[in-house]
Amino acid sequence: QVRLVESGGGLVQAGGSLRLSCVASGGFFSVMGWYRRVPGKQRELVARIGSVSGTKYADSVKGRFTISRDNAKNTVYLQMNSLRPEDTAVYYCNAFGPPYGDNWGQGTQVTVSS
Repeated sequence: QVRLVESGGGLVQAGGSLRLSCVASGGFFSVMGWYRRVPGKQRELVARIGSVSGTKYADSVKGRFTISRDNAKNTVYLQMNSLRPEDTAVYYCNAFGPPYGDNWGQGTQVTVSS
């Protein structure tokens, strides 16, 4: 059974940093990433990292966020620097790859105060 466990969310002032972690179990995934959702809006890609496809970032986070992966620990990280109030959202870990399909974590709240 696939399980994704996120940690690292919280409250931070604008300009601050947070690091999100997501530990996967039950499989190894070709692509792992982070999405976020603000109430009333659709979930959007923040960043993803693939073993073949490399990294992709949303334009809004380029230069501020860095995604990385430790395959030995089956863990993906999102280092978030220079946080802004508009980064406030629930952040979800995603892991995708055959034969496991598309999998989501439970979400972790990130709140950036102005």
